Amino acid sequence: MNILLLGSGGREHALAWAILQNPKCDRLIVAPGNAGIAEIAACHAIDPCDARAVLNLVAAEKITFVIIGPEAPLAAGVSDALRAKGILTFGPSQAAAQLESSKTFTKEICDACAAPTAAYARFTALEPARAYVQSQGAPIVVKADGLAAGKGVVVATTEHEALTAIDAIFTDFPDGALIIEEFMTGEEASFFVLSDGINALPIGTAQDHKRAFDGDHGPNTGGMGAFSPAPVLTDEIQTIALNTIVIPTIREMARRGTPYQGVLYAGLMIENGQPRLVEYNARFGDPEAQVLAMRLGGQMLDLALACAQGDISQCRVNWADDHALTVVMAANGYPGTYAKGEPIGLPEIQDPKIQIFHAGTTLLDGTLTSNGGRVLNITARGDTLQEAHQRAYETIVKVNWPGGFYRKDIGWRAL
Repeated sequence: MNILLLGSGGREHALAWAILQNPKCDRLIVAPGNAGIAEIAACHAIDPCDARAVLNLVAAEKITFVIIGPEAPLAAGVSDALRAKGILTFGPSQAAAQLESSKTFTKEICDACAAPTAAYARFTALEPARAYVQSQGAPIVVKADGLAAGKGVVVATTEHEALTAIDAIFTDFPDGALIIEEFMTGEEASFFVLSDGINALPIGTAQDHKRAFDGDHGPNTGGMGAFSPAPVLTDEIQTIALNTIVIPTIREMARRGTPYQGVLYAGLMIENGQPRLVEYNARFGDPEAQVLAMRLGGQMLDLALACAQGDISQCRVNWADDHALTVVMAANGYPGTYAKGEPIGLPEIQDPKIQIFHAGTTLLDGTLTSNGGRVLNITARGDTLQEAHQRAYETIVKVNWPGGFYRKDIGWRAL
């Protein structure tokens, strides 16, 4: 089987690594990929959001299966263009991907199927949004309505912080919209489920760390690290989340004629044993995919194939009784202004339970250099979370990159 994986981040490096563990994969091509991915697969420098370029690559390389990694190609309708040409594709349609690309759409779905989530109001103008915050007070949550690469959410602890976030969103998106939500208390975790449009199959749990700095301080980011499984997502709470949030959503999407086919990532807030939906993502999380890939290995391809073929009812997920943890190494200044093009020296890895997944790297004259905000994911497995934690942190100190930083407390909640 010739497989095309779209994307260029740490998620895609982890997915590529897992796919290659499966003998069903004859050839793997990644577009556009990065320096780390290029070490294990052929990379093609095309825009993954350009459906015509993707279709041309599929034809030229005789691709039989396409896996879409990031959210942007889904929102751009690339999965629809592939399916229209009869190409087996993993990833929801453009209409179904609105569960991520539109906060308003998700809230409407939750309202329709009575899925528990935060109370909210939607605004398309600055002054009414500011007035709402002043009437509600803080803490309160401000979210850009569209895609924002994991950074369009501000959990404001003061009115001033919320008002500043509103001003920034309408400055960046003057014709856009935002959602202002009730601040939910509890512990947040990520629940990953496959859907073939009808059935739902849980495939793993994780917790990530959104804040930039230790102790959950600093600005929100796309994620500074993650671990799996998430202890807070017990079997009982997973069942509640499935029955009250995920399955009602899948049924409502099917009822509307836009069945959801792909991985559905439910961000949940859990308090007193009851989950509420924070948000949906229409793809694997990043960096959650890195820890899921380490634990699932080659069966990720089998699961994705069954999902794309339209029937996961007979699928079973085989979990090892282990743990995985990943630490993001980011460029100094991220998520604000940061430098690119800095040389990076990586240690040689001998332990098969340790992987360094590249998120934002490139080769310049044969030298590995930084090429993004989040640059590396140092990822490890262990029989215990403590063991995975130790392996990851023993490895990250061997990375020679003075321009990078990382959190020292990934996994602290569980540890």
